[in-house]
Amino acid sequence: MIKSLLKSLATLAFLLPIYSLAYSQTYFAAYPALTPDAQTIVFSYDGDIWKVPVKGGVASRVTAMQGEEINPKISPDGKWMAFSSNQFGNYDVYVMPLTGGDIKQLTFNDAADEVDNWSWDSKTIYFTSGRYNSFSSYKVSVNGGTAVRLFDNYFNTTHHIAESPNGELFFNDTWESYRFANRKHYKGAYNPDIQSYNPKSKSYKRYTDYIGKDFWTSVDQKGNIFFVSDEGNEEYNLYTFIGGKKTSLTNFDTSIKRPFVSANGTTVVFEKDYQLYTYDVASKKTEKINISTSRNQVLSKEQEYDVRGNISVFDVSTDGKKMAFISRGDVFVSDADGKFIRKITNSGERALECKWLADNKTILFSQTANGYQNWFTITGDGKGSIKQLTKEKANVRDITLNKTKTMAVYLSGRNELKLMDLKTFDAKTLVTDEFWAIQSSAPSFSPNDEYVLFTVYRNFEQDIMVHHIKNNKTINLTNTGVTETGPAWSPDGKYIFFTSARTKPSYPTGMSNAHIYRMALNDYDEPYRSDKFDDLFKESKPAPTDVKPAPENKNDKKAKTDTAKKKTEVKPTPKPANVISINTQDILDRIELVGPSFGGQYGTDAYAKGDKTYVFYSSNHEGGAPGLYRTAIEPFEANKTEKVADGGDYSIISAGDKFFVLSRGVINKYNLEGNKLDRVDHGYKFTRNLNAEFNQMFYETWVGLDENFYDEKFHGVDWDKMRTRYAAYLPYVNNRSDLRILLNDMLGELNSSHMGFNSSGAEERKNLTYITNETGIIFDNENPLKVERIAAKSNAAHTGTNILAGDILTEVNGVKVDEKIDRDYYFSKPSLDKEITLTFKRNGKDVYVNVHPESSGTLRGNLYDEWISQNHKNVDKWSNNRIAYSYMKNMGGGELETFLLDMVAQEENKEAIILDLRYNTGGNVHDDVLKFLSQRPYLQWKYRGGKMAPQSNFGPAVKPIVLLINEQSLSDAEMTAAGFKQLKLGKIIGTETYRWIIFTSAKGLVDGSSYRLPSWGCYTMDGKNIEKEGVKPDIFVKNTFEDRLANKDPQLEKAVAEILKDLK
Repeated sequence: MIKSLLKSLATLAFLLPIYSLAYSQTYFAAYPALTPDAQTIVFSYDGDIWKVPVKGGVASRVTAMQGEEINPKISPDGKWMAFSSNQFGNYDVYVMPLTGGDIKQLTFNDAADEVDNWSWDSKTIYFTSGRYNSFSSYKVSVNGGTAVRLFDNYFNTTHHIAESPNGELFFNDTWESYRFANRKHYKGAYNPDIQSYNPKSKSYKRYTDYIGKDFWTSVDQKGNIFFVSDEGNEEYNLYTFIGGKKTSLTNFDTSIKRPFVSANGTTVVFEKDYQLYTYDVASKKTEKINISTSRNQVLSKEQEYDVRGNISVFDVSTDGKKMAFISRGDVFVSDADGKFIRKITNSGERALECKWLADNKTILFSQTANGYQNWFTITGDGKGSIKQLTKEKANVRDITLNKTKTMAVYLSGRNELKLMDLKTFDAKTLVTDEFWAIQSSAPSFSPNDEYVLFTVYRNFEQDIMVHHIKNNKTINLTNTGVTETGPAWSPDGKYIFFTSARTKPSYPTGMSNAHIYRMALNDYDEPYRSDKFDDLFKESKPAPTDVKPAPENKNDKKAKTDTAKKKTEVKPTPKPANVISINTQDILDRIELVGPSFGGQYGTDAYAKGDKTYVFYSSNHEGGAPGLYRTAIEPFEANKTEKVADGGDYSIISAGDKFFVLSRGVINKYNLEGNKLDRVDHGYKFTRNLNAEFNQMFYETWVGLDENFYDEKFHGVDWDKMRTRYAAYLPYVNNRSDLRILLNDMLGELNSSHMGFNSSGAEERKNLTYITNETGIIFDNENPLKVERIAAKSNAAHTGTNILAGDILTEVNGVKVDEKIDRDYYFSKPSLDKEITLTFKRNGKDVYVNVHPESSGTLRGNLYDEWISQNHKNVDKWSNNRIAYSYMKNMGGGELETFLLDMVAQEENKEAIILDLRYNTGGNVHDDVLKFLSQRPYLQWKYRGGKMAPQSNFGPAVKPIVLLINEQSLSDAEMTAAGFKQLKLGKIIGTETYRWIIFTSAKGLVDGSSYRLPSWGCYTMDGKNIEKEGVKPDIFVKNTFEDRLANKDPQLEKAVAEILKDLK
């Protein structure tokens, strides 16, 4: 909590390791601020806070705490520096004397507390925190104590507070200025504007109403306002107000970030191109600040990893002696027992697939090159050079070899199925179709190499296809409106196994409760017992041989011995592969279930042993936990299903009569008949460096978007140019945080929703982290130890918990509470306690109460539910219980259940419906919601002497329905609103939606990082892109900041009024 200020390290530069060097071109310097006299800049760099003269020069380190320190701000009197640090897992507010001394922690909540600014009297620090809602504004005394929330209402998400000398608090209140400040070119209803509120005069003012982005306000001591806007040229530039008019001060062709004006108003400092710049207000000139820092280049240092438990894919050579496998992007080779291991790649690129070729010496593998996956070969001993086979500007993947390893089939990019000759390595395109570059099924050869089996997409659902290689003809075997995926041939070529939900499409909600099925390619009869009986009396014929006995050499004892050893070898004649017979007539009638009929199954592999066929798949039918299972299919026997291993993700390889299974990162030998796994212990340590990984991840992410972004025009952005621009900064990346900033900035250029790069590493883990033990007690905002109320549904709200409004907290677990210290300090622990004993003072007496703590996330959810509950009460009150009200926080399965339960409880007994999707964060259940709302009665029925009842049970479509939306209704909420409008189910009231709707998935990277892939655009029936246009209401009503502050809800009031008007 208290840490002495470290002295400048600049004079010690000669003592640092050789990889710590002084740099006069410091990149990724961020969060700059100026001293009041504009003579010194403080900024964050490489996780610490530094200071440097405003003209540049040698910077000195100010902090060196564990974790990251950001957002340094100097008090107007020049005595103090406030900043945020995540040394204990989350950002808290700290303060220290600018001239040196102890660092003091002011806040202790497990939400991120991010410093914004100081009050002009230097007594108060403003910060943004997500402690009681998504995020909002708070203030805390420089001397300590409990933080005070500035603006009430769960949905007042203010941030970037900047105080003006006249007491105005400038702020923004949208995601686009806080969570997605890196997103360029956004235009829409949820854009940030420059706003202010004066707590003393209770006056609110909006300074801008531009449809784009105005934010990051900074104010000098005379009240002059500086901020960024993209109004001029679509890039963030510096603006001010001159005579009340918004005026541009810069016109850069790349954006600036986080401008901060000195208190005396002479200078503005900001970030641009990952360096610091100053703007001289008087001369109107901009100057780049050359800063020299000691750069500790640790990313290039080799770090140690272990393959044990971390194997992603593998293959076994045909001779069964050798394994090839991949761990953290490198290819390794070992013996079949895992005793002798060698890493055979060391390029810094990422390998993803590997296969042994027929010679048992060569490995075919995929590896990235400039981000694109291509095919390579290398000798298994690692002594040869790597040979690149393909140079495609598309990701090649999902390769399968035929049994003799003379051919391979694989997917390339979004729309190609290719065949490769494994002797010449020449490849040709077999099929061009809608394969998609993600979420594809791997192709495979028929047992006789005549056909290739694969899936393609039709109307978002996969169909199973076969392509005859010689005749170049393709047959659609399923051609349904639902997905059949993961197909696999039966070993005899008569059947295809696959996964499907059969009657339910996989989009948009995913393929839930799918099962494994077998489809007969022709109308095969079951075997006859009489045939098996007759086989008992058939004589087996000896195998033919053309080998003659070797002549005996009587004079040579050695030759005689050798000859004795060379007994006549009988090589069995290979059994000819079955002829593949495909009869598509009534083929869907020849589908039967394999394995469990409950739970969910996916993934299929099939192997034969004698008359038995073993079908392997993942399933959760036993207790809900995923596992690897198999079903044995044998003539004259009932199918037998049994568990193979825990864990759902697996791969299985056969090499002759040997089987191997990869499960949970571990390769196992597998006894097929005994269903027993024997772990192969691959214990081998190797090294990689983060510098190479970060570079590789950058290009792979760019390629992922290049190949999968839903708009082929990239929203008008030159995506190739963006790669070149941002790649230029890769040499200056110091740590993982810099990489996150760089990649998210590049992704932000696309002006796309559902975008982001996420990464965390072992090097960022904290030694000690804390969480807040919440109780559900809401304390008075101005009197931090006085109970105001108890949050509904919280642990403190349980019957018998003796806590009353007005109680004064005096002790927590026997420790006296000091009001000069943040109250959260007493509830901050490394983990949630089982229970907490609280002591309150009530009417002069001590009251002791035990409470089970809850997480801060639970408390936020309870406060959200209070807002919903109040809406219910208001609708009931305003409508005299005539209107059903339902609110959905998101469009996920849980909230769908809530909506349906609301309808079950209310719809039949109410005359109208309000469905509230304001602030809804999306999901994928729009179709289910719209189907329910579309129901109409179509007949009646009754029991003798009873009342008529409608069918269907629910008929909401014949009643007045209002859908409430606002600027924060996003993603699937926008899909729902668009569908509601198209189906003419009722009136839409509120504001235009966010314009934040592209269906998305995610892809993982070599170290576990991931990036989002917005791949599926959403359009109205007349072709309008909802991501670009949103959904407009029929009746426009906006809830303002002032409405929320006064706990007014004009939108809900209007919804009730419109329905009552219709009910008259």
